[in-house]
Amino acid sequence: MSLHIIPYNTKIDFVGFRFVTFAVCLLVIVASTISFGVKGLNYGIDFRGGFILEVRMPEKPDVPSLRAKIEQLHLGDASLQDFGKDNTLLIRLESHTEEGKEDAQVQAETLEKVKNVLGAGVDYRKVETIGPKVGGELIRNALNAIGLALLAMLIYIAVRFEWQFAACAVMALLHDCVAILGLFSLFPLEFNENAIIAILITAGYSINDTIVIFDRIRENIRKYKKMDLGELVNKSLNETLSRTLLTASTTLLALLALYIWGGKVISTFTLPIIIGILIGSFSSICLAAPLLLYLRLKRGEEVAA
Repeated sequence: MSLHIIPYNTKIDFVGFRFVTFAVCLLVIVASTISFGVKGLNYGIDFRGGFILEVRMPEKPDVPSLRAKIEQLHLGDASLQDFGKDNTLLIRLESHTEEGKEDAQVQAETLEKVKNVLGAGVDYRKVETIGPKVGGELIRNALNAIGLALLAMLIYIAVRFEWQFAACAVMALLHDCVAILGLFSLFPLEFNENAIIAILITAGYSINDTIVIFDRIRENIRKYKKMDLGELVNKSLNETLSRTLLTASTTLLALLALYIWGGKVISTFTLPIIIGILIGSFSSICLAAPLLLYLRLKRGEEVAA
């Protein structure tokens, strides 16, 4: 027996609301693009450059306490995480400049301040500098990863369904990715490697929802060959609505727990994913499926059995 939080015979007119939802999606894309063009992204240490220190402490460190002490030095963005064994830390520090001082002098002073916070008996196993060139290369690799992921999804959907389905799915995915980038730009949240993971998770979640809806549309096309396409899309969306909401709500419950009780680092990572899941669910229902009405989807005897 399957669980339905929404009655199976629900008749919400998603297609009738499509111009409103299209306008909302367009507004999100325009606002995100403007914010990205004007403010840009708040690049993190991984992209801007800085220092990486791998240190082994004499005993298991209190990471939140150390993070607070380093932040009080006002050295810019700092990231601390356990690395390998319990008493090993990986510390990332943002590179910065000071007027009247050489970069090398500023770096030396920064490292000295951090060493004073960490205390005596610390084994500095690795101290590396990440330059702007490396950061630029990471940005290109990140964009390539997102582009290749979208291309792979386009090919998969085009093979499994028809090209119309693939085109609608990728348009919805592009909307989701632009919206997440706008989120990072508007607030602004730190854009680092975790941000790329958040974008790819959002894309994967969104395409999963979209494929479930497309599967039901394809089934109904074969079952109701004479039904108006708008009515058929509405029927398919309503039939899959309970599944979509159940999947989204259970995932959001887990993410909200991480956001509330996971600490600063985990909450910063989960927030874009939470918003991404909401955006992905919205675009699957209100953008990807209604767009099929405008791409001359094959009907009746034209569809292979």
